[in-house]
Formats: sequence, structure tokens, C-alpha cells
Amino acid sequence: MSTGTAREPAAEAPAGGPGPSVRMSVFALMIAVMLAMLDNMIVGTAMPTIVGELGGLEHLSWVVTAYTLTTAASTPLWGKIGDMYGRKGVFLTSIVVFLAGSVASGAAQSMAQLIGFRALQGLGAGGLMVGAMAIMGELVPPRERGKYMGMMAGVMSLAMIGGPLVGGTLTDHLGWRWAFYINVPLGGIALAMVVTLLHLPRRRAEGSIDYTGAALLTVGITSAVLVTSWGGTEYDWSSPEIIGLSVLALAAIVAFLLVERRAAEPVLPLGIFRSRNFSLMTIIGFLLGFVMFGAITFLPLYQQSVQGASATNSGLLLLPVLLPMMVVSVATGRATTRTGRYRAYPLIGGALIPAGLFLLAQLDVGTSRITSALYMVVLGAGMGFLMQLTMLIAQNSVELKDMGVASSTTTLFRTIGGSFGVALMGTLFADRVRETMTERAAAAGGSGGGPGGAPGGDGSPAQLDAASLERLPAQVREAYEHAVADGTHVVFLVAATAALLSFVAAWFVKEVPLKGGEQPPEEDAEPSPEPEGSVSPV
Repeated sequence: MSTGTAREPAAEAPAGGPGPSVRMSVFALMIAVMLAMLDNMIVGTAMPTIVGELGGLEHLSWVVTAYTLTTAASTPLWGKIGDMYGRKGVFLTSIVVFLAGSVASGAAQSMAQLIGFRALQGLGAGGLMVGAMAIMGELVPPRERGKYMGMMAGVMSLAMIGGPLVGGTLTDHLGWRWAFYINVPLGGIALAMVVTLLHLPRRRAEGSIDYTGAALLTVGITSAVLVTSWGGTEYDWSSPEIIGLSVLALAAIVAFLLVERRAAEPVLPLGIFRSRNFSLMTIIGFLLGFVMFGAITFLPLYQQSVQGASATNSGLLLLPVLLPMMVVSVATGRATTRTGRYRAYPLIGGALIPAGLFLLAQLDVGTSRITSALYMVVLGAGMGFLMQLTMLIAQNSVELKDMGVASSTTTLFRTIGGSFGVALMGTLFADRVRETMTERAAAAGGSGGGPGGAPGGDGSPAQLDAASLERLPAQVREAYEHAVADGTHVVFLVAATAALLSFVAAWFVKEVPLKGGEQPPEEDAEPSPEPEGSVSPV
């Protein structure tokens, strides 16, 4: 039985450019990706109203944590099951689970019910993203894939920009339950298009699912996410709860690796890490998630607290990051499709991201919005060079039969990187804010622990918004502004240091030719393998 050992050369996909039905299928995949990305952005805006009706403020963070946990824990399983039993049926199942969770969340009558239904919704979301990426990897030849993945990145950026606007509008005019019900018509369209237009090979694996490995991986991921979600917020980093979860996560991952070495059909075939490019993409993806989610959390916080921006249209605050990220992603994807070459883009992105973060580390109370926007453009452009290219290179580094595992592993590492980034930066930010408040506003009556606290589990900066600060005495408000600026400085310096590692990793990427591209001149480039035996489509 295959253990998933990968060769460095490109995976093969069906030859020829995508036809009309394939393009429509990819459109359906983009709707599914938008569902997964849009949901958290919309729900975040509706949370104050939800708490006002259902109560349970002390459990607010679990509405987000439950979703994040099940999404992260289920992502590798969705990818492996798709590899074994066919991607179409598994993808349809993930859409149905997501929609069921959405409807149930919208009908929730208590905070406990909402948390449980959000966990169900997150379970489906784990299959949406990895399923879309794996199906695209099977439908579209690698040479053409860059263009479509660039479009995927554009859809993600639009979701980040439009999510808060849509969420605020729905909550104000139709009620918070429509923040969940809105998924039903969009998901219904995607479901219908996938059923009627998507034609993929039917497969049936001889082996069974590695349930032991799946259980150990779930425990490891869940424990790690809880550490990053609770550390420094719900519990001190040195508390028995955090230490115990950290030990459990480490033990589960070590046991998982031992089990996977012997499993007939491992959930995560360790052989795929023998590919240099694949391993580098998991590292770069982790660092990209670390930087990206941290920036998205703390940039609006600075803009609202120091520059006086409104929190109402918080998605627009990130426009200087998201717009260039979208444009560069699309342009990079098209260029990769046209030339078949991609090695330069991780290097460019790996240089621009730390440069942009270092510029953002210079933000202070006197920085103008134009200046900060220009710094954000540099960061966004750098992210655009890497956003989807990490997935393309990872998929190009494994055999077609491991496409789902490759997609899920890349997605998982980016998600875990984001969790660690927000947690670490949140702790550093809160510590620096408290220090500055102690220095500048010790006589203000314990203000250092108020707005300067670390963001909540959902990263919400509501306690630091401009409207709240306007009601404070001028001296206290000035102290808050300096404290937030100092905290932002520390956060982005740490992020810039982490981003430099992605630049170093990018130098080791090999230009393995995409299908349909010319052989690059590098001496270490290897020829592409012959495609695997074909199977009858359904």
C-alpha cells in the first residue's frame, strides 16, 4: 500500500486548457472559498448584537474558538478522505455540513447552542477550503493553475474587505441571524453547480482510514490551538492549564508521527516532506499565516485607537493591504501561467513582507493615514506574491494521488501559523501597552489594564475604538494612544523578524517546471514524471 512518498517533480493533471465546464466548476469552488472566508468576517461584526440577545458574554470567545478548532482539526482528514474516496462526494458533504451548521447557528436560542452549532459549521469549513484547492489541482493543469489561484486570492481579499460591511448591513436591517442564513443561498448555488458541472474520477481505496493517526492529530491540533487561544488571555502562560495543554499537544504529535510511519494509509504521508519544495512551502505558509493574521488583527487596532478611524467599516481599514494583495496575486498567477516560471516570486514576496513590516514598526502617534497606508501597500504587495503561490508550488511537488493531503497540509500550517501569530503578538502587545500605561498614566486609576488589554479570542479591538476613547479625559486618551503605538511597534518588529525567515527559505526553492512550461535552465531542475494511470470520470 502506498505511503505517499513524493517525488520532487511536478504532479500531472489532465492535459489541455480548461474548458467552459471546468471554468464554471472553478467558479463554484470560488463561491465555496468565499463562504469559508466570509463567515468569520461577517460574524465578527454581528457579535455585539448576538451577545445582547443571547447573553453569555463570558463565553463569547468560544463562538470563534469552536469554529477555529473544528476547522483546523478536520482539515487534514478532509484532504485524506478526498484522496482515498474521491473529491467530489467529499466536497459536497463538506458544503452540506457547513450549510447545516449555518442554519442551526442562525436558529440558536442560547450561547451554548450557538457554540455547538459553530463547531459543526467549522467542521464543514475545514473541507471547503482544502476541497476547493485539491479539486482545482485535479481539474486544472499546473501551468494554468496559477491564473485561477490568483483569482482565488482575489476572492479571499474581497471577502475580507466586504465581510464587515455585509455583516453590519445584515445585522442592522435583517437581524444577526441573517449573518448565518446568508450562507444558504450562496452555498446552494455552489452545491448545484458542483453536482451538475463537476466531473472527477471515481476512486475507492483498498485500505481503511487511519483512525488512530486521525485521533492523535486531532488531539494535537486541538491542544495547540487552545494553547494559542487561551495563553495570556483566559490563563497565564505559566498556568497548569496552558502547560498541560502544551505537553499534551507535544505528546500527541510525537505519537502521531510514530503511528504514521507504520500506517498503511496515513492521514499525513510523511514521505511528501521528502520533497524540498513541499517542505519549504509548509514553512513559508506557516510564517505567512503568522504575519498575515497578526497584521490583520493589529493594524485596525492602531488605526482606530491612534488615528481615530471608525470601527464601523473595519474591512475598509485594511484596503491598503488587501487591494494590492489581490492585484499582485492575480497578476502573479497570470504571469506564472504565461511563462511557467515562479521561483522569483517567493523571493520578491519574501523581501517585501519584512520591508513592509519594518516600515509599519515605525508607526507612532504622529504618523499620518497616508504614510501608514503606503507602508501597508508594501506589505500587501509582498503577501500577494506568496498568497496562492505557496499552494501552487506545494501541489506541484507531489503526485496527483496526494493532492488532497498536500492542499490540506499547506492550509493547516497557514492556519496554525495564524493562531500562533495572533497569540504571541497579542501577549507582546498587551505587555508593552501595560508597561507604557504604567509609565505615562500611573495616576489615571488603573487604566493600564483596560483598553490596553490583549485582544479577545476573536481579535476584536472593540474596547479600543475611537468612540470609546473620545469619552476619556485628554490625558488618559493621550496615554492610551502612546501605549497602543508602542505595542504596535513591538508587534511589527517581531513579525518582521519572522518574515525574514520566509525570505531565507525562498532562496532554497527549486524551479521544478510546471506542466506545459519550458525546462528552466537551473541545473537541479528535474524532468516531470509520466502521468499516473487514468481512471474513468463520473
